[in-house]
Amino acid sequence: MRDVAVDIEVITEALALACRAPSLFNSQPWRWVSEGAVVSLFLDDARAPRYTDTTGRELVISCGIVLDHFRVAMAAAGWKCNVDRFPNPNNRDHLASIDFSAMDFVTDAHRQRAEAIARRRTDRLPFAAPPDWESFIAQLSSGTAQGSVSLHTIADGSRPELVKASELTRSARRYDSKYHAELIGWTADVAVAEGIPTGTLLSEAESDRVDIGRDFPAAGHRDRRGEIAQDHAKVVVLSTVDETRDGFVRCGEMLSSLLLDATMAGLATCVLSHLTEVPESRRIVESLTGSQAVPQVVVRVGSAPSGDAIGSPTPRRPVADVLEIRG
Repeated sequence: MRDVAVDIEVITEALALACRAPSLFNSQPWRWVSEGAVVSLFLDDARAPRYTDTTGRELVISCGIVLDHFRVAMAAAGWKCNVDRFPNPNNRDHLASIDFSAMDFVTDAHRQRAEAIARRRTDRLPFAAPPDWESFIAQLSSGTAQGSVSLHTIADGSRPELVKASELTRSARRYDSKYHAELIGWTADVAVAEGIPTGTLLSEAESDRVDIGRDFPAAGHRDRRGEIAQDHAKVVVLSTVDETRDGFVRCGEMLSSLLLDATMAGLATCVLSHLTEVPESRRIVESLTGSQAVPQVVVRVGSAPSGDAIGSPTPRRPVADVLEIRG
């Protein structure tokens, strides 16, 4: 049975967890509306970075991540999400409407996947090589974006080309004042509900050991994870068959699946979007995938030392700020 009205407390708790989803500069560009038996997801780009993501592509991908996170959180609460994508042709910011069906049984796997949302962190530090990588990739769940989004692993021998792509991005934006002002503006020394705390950024010494990261302002803390002299992360690319909002949402959903699968496998992850923001670097990434699909996002996946703390969870906006309850 569909269109079952779910208790608003269940919806609120699921959204609190789902909104742990990563987004460009932790901008959280989403708005939710609960009305009757339906919960709707809207793109909210009012305060989002405009000079980093000039087309809004990364913001829609971020909304795809939160959509899949919400699906996972609701499943752990005993509800299947039935997603109607772009239900209003006159409002392309209305990304999805969701109604619910009661599940017969909630498995331990459902609960563990939801718990992975809370455990996942963006780890910008260098990684050791992930163990059993081929097995992990082979078992990687395809999420809900099957067919429209492809995943490619970049060969270790192609790492110098990725470094070149990262350097091209840096060169292309060296004198882009608005971009650099935005980059600094979205970092903060104190815990705030939006943006990136400086405690999660790298010091100069740490940056020297990660060769394909975005050039955030250097943090002034101690050198961490010094036992890893060089980043040995595996690199994967998510690509889409086209440049549509539907493709971006589905890419975000598959990215969510990848991040949660990695977290459940005990692996660390870092999403890199700067490599696809500049045409020259994006073309390099595309050539390394061996596909004609369009690269959307790059992800480092690796192993972090056991018990290695990378800081407190990055703050998020309260649910009351992103959820409107009607009726």
